[in-house]
Amino acid sequence: MDMYPLYNSIRIAGISTLIILIIGVAASYYVAKLPKVLKGILDVIFMMPLVLPPTVVGYLLLRLLGPRRIIGSWFLSTFGVNLTMQWWSAIFATSVVIFPLMYRTSRGAFEAFDTNLSDAGATLGLSKPFIFFRVILPNCKKGIIAGTILAFARALGEYGATTMIAGYTPGRTATISTTVYQLWRTNNDALAFKWVMINMVISAAVLLFINIIEERQKDK
Repeated sequence: MDMYPLYNSIRIAGISTLIILIIGVAASYYVAKLPKVLKGILDVIFMMPLVLPPTVVGYLLLRLLGPRRIIGSWFLSTFGVNLTMQWWSAIFATSVVIFPLMYRTSRGAFEAFDTNLSDAGATLGLSKPFIFFRVILPNCKKGIIAGTILAFARALGEYGATTMIAGYTPGRTATISTTVYQLWRTNNDALAFKWVMINMVISAAVLLFINIIEERQKDK
């Protein structure tokens, strides 16, 4: 049994989650402080990938990153790099799909933060970076951790957008989700079922981890 799909899925999910952890926390922190109207507009834009079908997200990315499109053609002519049909191409798609989960969860945590704590730090002469990393983030870590885990779990199971931008090549771009579909198409139900069970075990472990974190936070 070739374990490359598992390795590739974890690799793509891990890198995508790390990227979105940084971008999502930064975006949610600044949006949480914006006026209501502007916040509503940005909410619509940032949450759009959550309600769009993954294939639509993949199509839009192909319109940007395809070898004959604006960004894709520039990279191909300048660096000789094709941004699609590579294993790392799936990172683009996965990052876009999981961004709303990280953004919305983190934003809720920042909005629930007691600003009196940061104001008190400012009156004591503490710098903004110090207040953010030593006061705000520790108090919002529950929401950020939950968003990170949910984003990773969603990234691990991404199929539609990933297939469109990275395709399916055994040993190169195959993930658990694309492998299950290809095995089903070729009537290899036994091996497809094994991959389904692997995916379910990983997903269950992720959800169990979330519950453990929540219970520990309640006990504090």
